[in-house]
Amino acid sequence: MFKAVLIQQQDERYTARLAQVDEADLPEGDVLVEVGYSTLNYKDALAITGKSPVVRHFPMVAGIDLAGTVIESDGTKFNVGDQVLLNGWGVGEKHWGGLAEKACLKSEWLIPLPQNLTPKQAMSIGTAGYTAMLCVNALEEQGITAKSGSILVTGANGGVGSFAVAILAKLGYRVMASTGRPAESEYLKALGAAEIIDRAQLSEKGKPLMKERWIGAVDSVGSHTLANVCAGTQYGGVVTACGLAQGLDFPATVAPFILRGITLKGIDSVMCPEAKRIQAWQRLAQTVDDGLLSAISSEITLDEVIPAATRLLNGEIRGRVVVKI
Repeated sequence: MFKAVLIQQQDERYTARLAQVDEADLPEGDVLVEVGYSTLNYKDALAITGKSPVVRHFPMVAGIDLAGTVIESDGTKFNVGDQVLLNGWGVGEKHWGGLAEKACLKSEWLIPLPQNLTPKQAMSIGTAGYTAMLCVNALEEQGITAKSGSILVTGANGGVGSFAVAILAKLGYRVMASTGRPAESEYLKALGAAEIIDRAQLSEKGKPLMKERWIGAVDSVGSHTLANVCAGTQYGGVVTACGLAQGLDFPATVAPFILRGITLKGIDSVMCPEAKRIQAWQRLAQTVDDGLLSAISSEITLDEVIPAATRLLNGEIRGRVVVKI
């Protein structure tokens, strides 16, 4: 038996609880991992609370991230004792996830833990930091450099936003951070933000074109915010979209695209190919340090995950939540 955050639905009753689960009930996979650390992401919080239809099959063990040690392996990719890392692949949605003491997984979903990262450090980064790095890589692949101009980060107090601010600043970019929590301005400036923008400037219906203020953006909010981000992007700029905290809709016009030639680049962390994952994680291992991780993350236990999920959705938690299993 092992402990796990188990989500169930019977008739109209949706529940999430910390449960004892029989190892015999684990789903199919060729690698069994003893989980050392996991995380609590926005998507996990939606799944645990039932606020959004994240979970596709029931019962489901929550958790889209994990880092741990291989204890059984039927394939050749990993050996017993190897430290591994997982983000996405529908884990915690369609396949039992990482908020548990054990996880049975497909080896193709796993990558080796970078040598200079501990499992705790990797989960302090988690899907949020990994997604932020995918956004930064995409900006650079589209020709945006630190000399190109300012980069806007929306949802800057969240996990993705916090990492995006810190990574971009460390790489020499001038960062504009949008937040709905002005009291957190000092936190964002400590991460490297040069300018703080009240999210109210972006969250309501705006004009098709606005004053050109940033050459690139990392948006984890969606909806009117993303539309206004595009409308305020400079000629030839690039916007990376990776989230939907405000909404799934995109109430925009084609004006920024056909009059300013901007690019809207979608960022998917769930099904991202292995080569891009490894590239992002290797760069994270070289860029992120303990000081940043301490500033950007807090640690809880598995017992604390369910109440923390509600606080996360209520905007009462900043940065990353690491779960010690």
